[in-house]
Amino acid sequence: MLSVETPTTYYTATKKYDLAFPDLEQVIDAEVVVVGGGFSGINTALELAEKGVKNIVVLEARYLGFGGSGRNGGHVMAGIGHDLEKIRKSVGDQGLQAVFEISDVGASIIKSRIEKYGIDADFQHGYGYMGLNKRQGKLLQAWEKEFKQLNPNHEIEYLEGAAVKSIIGSDYYSCALKHMGNGHIHSLNMLLGSAKAFVGLGGQIFENTPVLEVTYGNSITVRTAKGMVRANKILWSCGAFLDRLEPFLHRRTINTYAYQLVTEPLSVDLINQISPIRGAFSDIRPVIDYYRVTNENRVLFGSATKAIEYIPNDLKAWNRGLMLRVFPYLESVKIDLAWGGPMECTANLFPQVGTVPGHPNAYFVQGYSGFGVTPSHVVSQVVAEGMLGGSRHWDVMSSIKPTQVVGKDTWRNLICTLGKISHQLVGYTNGRR
Repeated sequence: MLSVETPTTYYTATKKYDLAFPDLEQVIDAEVVVVGGGFSGINTALELAEKGVKNIVVLEARYLGFGGSGRNGGHVMAGIGHDLEKIRKSVGDQGLQAVFEISDVGASIIKSRIEKYGIDADFQHGYGYMGLNKRQGKLLQAWEKEFKQLNPNHEIEYLEGAAVKSIIGSDYYSCALKHMGNGHIHSLNMLLGSAKAFVGLGGQIFENTPVLEVTYGNSITVRTAKGMVRANKILWSCGAFLDRLEPFLHRRTINTYAYQLVTEPLSVDLINQISPIRGAFSDIRPVIDYYRVTNENRVLFGSATKAIEYIPNDLKAWNRGLMLRVFPYLESVKIDLAWGGPMECTANLFPQVGTVPGHPNAYFVQGYSGFGVTPSHVVSQVVAEGMLGGSRHWDVMSSIKPTQVVGKDTWRNLICTLGKISHQLVGYTNGRR
């Protein structure tokens, strides 16, 4: 049976780093304790270590990348959140401009880190934002102008009609925005390579160490089954696996599910037909299909249910049906693995950062709403700046007050379904439908 709780994924099956860390069996005094060993936790810890912070401890309940950081599409793409207009009322025009300025720097951060630490993450340039109609084409043309403004040296080009075939072998789309500054990575190798760099700078990581209790104060105490960390600051970065440990944070996101598959290895000719640029792709609908070519010549395809929230009984068959709409000539291709997992969403579909009310030394980051691989590298820089005294971008992002999701523990499926339907309807007004 395929499980969305403890899955075997493409990433766990092909990881290149054989890293394992002990569980915590002692009492440690630290400057910072990080709860959660995904991209946000490891990236922020690494940012702090690079800035000279000593005695940083990361606690992971299972293993590094167990959550969304090891179950995603591996896309290196532009943007933070689903729609920046949703935060305009909270941050104003100047605040929105500040977020816009950093919305497309994630790829450069990832590439810089790969180069700096020699991380073997299969980085590949080439991205396509795909459109299915004229309304989406107009939005993609607007994005072309914005992306060129942010990255004038990158090859960014709007494509229409037959020109779309220059990046993807599919008749499903009528237009596309090619962004050669973006691309894709093996996300688990990226995470593990970053963790190795963090440890190399003196950081400590403990796996299989679930947190049982946190006591706030001038000194924060984090108790685990066999040990304890006393720290000056804490960072909550648990994503969809917070497990009610922090009530304030628990009430401000809701988990929905996404699902992926990976095909058997394909011939070079077939891969070149699928994508002449060997890139990653996503449409721009409110609930996207996303896919890419892997380093081993496989297709990794993912999506989520479009309106009704449910977990399909057969993940291989469900995702394969979506893949064949885009690539019908893959009918005879075998599916090697399929998996899924929860992702935490916020009411405005924008990441939440800040401090827990009443506890200025208790920081948090959560709520990427399905877009976390690249933005987490940007947001982690912002969070590190916040933990070290603040910055313009921290002030803006932390000023967005997280909205409580009422009834999430009882009515999760219903709330997610209503949210998806609303998201689809709004898509008609913002050009995504």
